[in-house]
Amino acid sequence: MSELTHLTLAQARDALRSKKISATELTKAHLNAMEKARLLNCYITETPELALDQARQSDARLAEGNAGPLEGLPIGVKDLYCTKGVRTTAASRILDHFTPTYESTVSSNLMRDGAISLGKLNLDEFAMGSSNETSAFGPVVSPWRRRSDPEAKIVPGGSSGGSSAAVAAHLCLAATATDTGGSIRQPAAFTGTVGIKPTYGRCSRWGIVAFASSLDQAGPITRTVRDAAIMLRSMAGHDAKDTTSVDLPVSDYEKAVGQSVKGRRIGVPKEYRIEGMSPEILQFWDQGVAWLKDAGAEIVEISLPHTKYALPTYYIIAPAEASSNLARYDGVRYGLREAGRDIADMYEKTRAKGFGSEVRRRIMIGTYVLSAGYYDAYYVRAQKVRSLIKQDFDLAFAAGVDAVLTPATPSTAFAQGEQGSNDPVEMYLNDVFTVTVNMAGLPGIAVPGGCAANGLPLGLQLIGRPFEEETLFALASAIEQAAPKIEYPKPWWA
Repeated sequence: MSELTHLTLAQARDALRSKKISATELTKAHLNAMEKARLLNCYITETPELALDQARQSDARLAEGNAGPLEGLPIGVKDLYCTKGVRTTAASRILDHFTPTYESTVSSNLMRDGAISLGKLNLDEFAMGSSNETSAFGPVVSPWRRRSDPEAKIVPGGSSGGSSAAVAAHLCLAATATDTGGSIRQPAAFTGTVGIKPTYGRCSRWGIVAFASSLDQAGPITRTVRDAAIMLRSMAGHDAKDTTSVDLPVSDYEKAVGQSVKGRRIGVPKEYRIEGMSPEILQFWDQGVAWLKDAGAEIVEISLPHTKYALPTYYIIAPAEASSNLARYDGVRYGLREAGRDIADMYEKTRAKGFGSEVRRRIMIGTYVLSAGYYDAYYVRAQKVRSLIKQDFDLAFAAGVDAVLTPATPSTAFAQGEQGSNDPVEMYLNDVFTVTVNMAGLPGIAVPGGCAANGLPLGLQLIGRPFEEETLFALASAIEQAAPKIEYPKPWWA
């Protein structure tokens, strides 16, 4: 049974279509693996009955020759996606007992194409975090361990830590995730998986619990570049229910995997060589440059001068939008409600009990920068800087650069409690290489490139032109082919 969980999404798809395995067998193998891996705390809600029912339906369609592109493939769904009839919590106590009566567009697309939902994956509360330690349902533990300290509980990144850990631990073939400032790419880099944040508007945000609406974007986490391409094709598409959804054809991204990258111009931004950066990360970055050069790409140095303002700008805009979006959680219409003397007291008690400390912190920051007297000084100025950050990329692309190569993270994964316990800004620095992509609305992909001296994975990031995800898949595939193969951890948790 364990051999079935070690198949890639593409391998499992081909095995199902050739009748070598059944969807029911594949689903049972993953449910068994999930049961043995509860120590990792990847899933908030498991849905075995639903999964087995979907598997039986998939087997019937496979037998009839009516299989969808993802027919019979078991996946996990980040618990930020609303799922009809299945509890959706956003990893917050304020939504502990919320069961939607509707399905998010992206998860609906996946089920339409035959995917099987194993359950809802853990995350940082309301997607606010970089380590999956802010979840009201407890932190997720990465399946990876440090060589020097094998007993330390390593974080899987955030906010999509449940998604990245579940994929790395073979608890699903692939997982949905969301990325507001790096929450797909950073956890993918921390766990040796592949994660793509598509162009803003490429995937519908309808039915996904909002964090920062102008930054949020859905995407997949998988174990290979090909699998990410397969997943994104089903997830993407225009949605009339989302006014930011772009009405453009969805490409067959899988065809781009393995394509030649000869002649592609790859920009290497000098501003990403930040002070205090680990020599190991710098060496790894140089190795990524060499891999693409060997594959026939042309490497050029570029300048993205406003990069140094990206992190503070992000942490003004994102909390501002979060404070607005989270105002709806007041105990009146749905979710947690705490009794109070009057409606104002009820609001205060409900939100105090329902929101965790990181969410409260960001709401307060966001409310402050939007308040009278500070709106122009902070929020308006941050939006102007955001335009300059986007302009930097526009100029690089106009000069003929096809993609930008950077590290995905400034370090390998850390242990629980090692960062941000006394200074939240220390945790925010994990997003230093990823937030620019969301600020500019661009596509970005994290691809593993091997392991560091401590035994933990390292990831490279490729940033592309708007709606040119095919270029990223081709380049990421070239890195994947050149890089040492990632050997995922043996199940010490079982």
